[in-house]
Amino acid sequence: MTNITTVVDRYTAVWNESDAQLRRRAVAELWAHDGVEYVEGARFDGLDELVARIAHAHTEFVGSGTYRAAHAGDLRRHGDAVSFTIRLITSTVGEIAWAARVFLILDAEGRIREDYQLTIQPLADR
Repeated sequence: MTNITTVVDRYTAVWNESDAQLRRRAVAELWAHDGVEYVEGARFDGLDELVARIAHAHTEFVGSGTYRAAHAGDLRRHGDAVSFTIRLITSTVGEIAWAARVFLILDAEGRIREDYQLTIQPLADR
């Protein structure tokens, strides 16, 4: 059985990874090749779209040094489903700037088949 703490730690680390090649490799190791993410009405299919989506989010939020991604430690598992809260934390004061509930559906190898992000605390206007 896949260790969900490891999956969630790796998931969170992907959003913080600044090296594009390491980030691409991490995405390929974490998601199934035909994995999909649903977020804010958008759908990202397959590794290329996932890598591009995560790179964009990294550039916009983490790469600027404004935020870092972190999970809240509220991991739950039921069969192949995993849920937890992911947050953007301000780098200067450590405040929660944004949060979403994440639901992952894992395949038999413990890779992400489906990834749903549902915002629970919107990011304030910057």
